[in-house]
Amino acid sequence: MTLLERLNEDSRNALRAREAGRLRLSVLRMAISAVRNVEIDQRRTLTDDEVLAILTREVRQRQDALGEIAGRGRAEAETRLREEIEVLRAYLPQPLSPAELEAAVRAAVGESGAASPRDMGKVMAVLMPRVRGRADGAAVQALVRAILGA
Repeated sequence: MTLLERLNEDSRNALRAREAGRLRLSVLRMAISAVRNVEIDQRRTLTDDEVLAILTREVRQRQDALGEIAGRGRAEAETRLREEIEVLRAYLPQPLSPAELEAAVRAAVGESGAASPRDMGKVMAVLMPRVRGRADGAAVQALVRAILGA
């Protein structure tokens, strides 16, 4: 079952269950809509990795919005954004722990034969397909830079 099929199935189940507040249903519909819009723009069916990237983007947008409204007396909006993030995170792979990420970076450095910070592109090309959706790109880049610079 593809990720999009899973989203559709869970949306149908949430509709049948008449879930309280319908938050889960509305978030799932929004995610499906975002995927469909990209499919229409590109005139093709998206892969699971591409759907994962869209879901990751949606989570990041909500986190950014949460950062903007935090501490402005909008507790209800903050709560809703946090709940939406949790619904979307259920469809994302588990994030890598710092130790797992460091091990993956060191393995990629070894595989790519990188020896200096100038070889960072080689390392990132090997590493990013492995950690996409499971680690923040900026954090990966900073760790690669630290390891290659050491």
